[in-house]
Amino acid sequence: MRRIFALSLTLLILWAVLAELNHALSELRVYVFAGSLFVSFAAVTQPWRIGLTTALIGGLICDANSPVRFGTHVLLFAVAHVTLANIRDRVPRDDAIAATVLTLLTNLALFLVFSFTQIHSSPAAPNIWPRLLMDLLCSQIFVAGVTPWFFALQTQAVAMAQPWRGETA
Repeated sequence: MRRIFALSLTLLILWAVLAELNHALSELRVYVFAGSLFVSFAAVTQPWRIGLTTALIGGLICDANSPVRFGTHVLLFAVAHVTLANIRDRVPRDDAIAATVLTLLTNLALFLVFSFTQIHSSPAAPNIWPRLLMDLLCSQIFVAGVTPWFFALQTQAVAMAQPWRGETA
């Protein structure tokens, strides 16, 4: 329970950073999507149930202030978690480059699925693709730069959530 709480707090911090960044970039009409950061660490390093619970909480955090149907992020993050949890034995867990590449690929997949599920509500769907490509480029640059820091933050949060010697959980 402590690990879930600690990881959820880091997701709340990430959500706040993304909200501020997207607010600052709104003047340039750029949107940064970093959905994979809400899923990747817990899916690769934590037990299955803790990782899934954390992904669902991350989805709820993102759905709370998003103009899409409630539950969209929850569903996408749950599917991403299940996919990553099934391949985590093939990925080196302590390698920062492998973690970054895995997070970038997951972010690409989530971005594309999210875009395809939401594009029907756009009045000018064919004209939106150049903007989506720019958003994807900015999102991938952000994710590549932030992943090592965010994984380190989550590692420290999990370490701090562990009970001390002699204390029972």
